[in-house]
Amino acid sequence: MSHALNIPLLDLNDFKSGSPALKASFVSKLGEAYTEIGFVAIRNHGLSDELVEEMYNQTRLFFDLPIDIKNKYVLEGMGGQRGYTGFGVEHAKGTDIPDLKEFWHFGQECEGDDPIKNEYPANFSVQELPLFRETGIKVYKALEDTGKYMLRAIALFLGLDEMYFDKRIFNGNSILRPIHYNPITSAPKNAVRSGEHEDINLITLLMGASSEGLEILNKAGEWVAVTALPEHIVVNVGDMLERLTNNKLRSTTHRVVNPPQEKWHEPRYSIPFFLHPRSEVSLACLPECIDENHPKAYTDITAGDFLMERLLEIGLIKK
Repeated sequence: MSHALNIPLLDLNDFKSGSPALKASFVSKLGEAYTEIGFVAIRNHGLSDELVEEMYNQTRLFFDLPIDIKNKYVLEGMGGQRGYTGFGVEHAKGTDIPDLKEFWHFGQECEGDDPIKNEYPANFSVQELPLFRETGIKVYKALEDTGKYMLRAIALFLGLDEMYFDKRIFNGNSILRPIHYNPITSAPKNAVRSGEHEDINLITLLMGASSEGLEILNKAGEWVAVTALPEHIVVNVGDMLERLTNNKLRSTTHRVVNPPQEKWHEPRYSIPFFLHPRSEVSLACLPECIDENHPKAYTDITAGDFLMERLLEIGLIKK
């Protein structure tokens, strides 16, 4: 494994408030990065340092609670859509080895009278931590807004209308997932903190992590480390966007590896935001991404059906 991956660093302000030339340059560089490696680092992303610090603080406080209290917030039969999911429940697609993590899910709080709100469970409030939900929803909305601009840039790169994704992600089924990877107390047989996988969604926005561990698989089949950069978030392509673009944009395989033994005692915290469209949105390959050299690679499916398939595959929903 090489030591670190030099992923492109981009400034979202170039897209949002820059000149037409800066905006066009951002779109071009983003498209190149997502075509080649599927990952970029973004600054001026709209999250304040104070909000990030408070989210991580609330996350640590929640996972430090006794297990019997955390278990009060398990929502049975809902595939972990909201609330708490304990250690050993989720695994990567294609393996039965459970990941060494526990996590919480915040979901969409719908705007307006949209009937889609009936599809979504309510977000839990944690009695023991009154600021946990409030902080989580603030972060959720901030990253949802950042993701909207990222998808506008992606739309332009693909030759679509800039606002193509706006209505498709409005009140979408996105998830904010605070994760705790516990200290390792004995040598795991085969388990890692998070097994190699691709994300399900359109794009993932990762607001740093409390320690190293994230690695991605490059085109040469080598695992390379990605470390958190100050003032940046990492944004990567998910399987839904890869499918929609007929493999034009890459959903890169990644994992979270266990630390060196001298750091086993250190917990790791990570807070990704998985940006999903509405469930009825079609993931049929875009005509703009199909030609003689790139025939249609996937059958048509909706985002909701694709998500359900994957939740079964990773063990969050049982057959």
